[in-house]
Amino acid sequence: MSDVFELFVESVNKKKQLHCSYQGRHRELCVHAVGWKNGKEQALAFQFAGESSKGLSPGGEWRCMALSQVTDVLLKDGSWHTQDNHSRPQTCVDKIAAEVVY
Repeated sequence: MSDVFELFVESVNKKKQLHCSYQGRHRELCVHAVGWKNGKEQALAFQFAGESSKGLSPGGEWRCMALSQVTDVLLKDGSWHTQDNHSRPQTCVDKIAAEVVY
């Protein structure tokens, strides 16, 4: 497991915000699930602030992220962000290492 993966797991377990760079853009996230998809490290996160190549909807958006493209990870204290549709089945991670429990 990569150092980035370990920080994403910590973010889930402690419900801490995670700030990082993904595909060259600053992201502010609340990670909901982290694990593997087809053997590659991935995470499902709710992006509540930061940048996006397509823009960020008011209130935020769900993101499926390949952790190999994540750099500059920082865990931060702050409000936990999600959307009401968090209970919909996700397809981003098929082997879960850590997941937020509601």
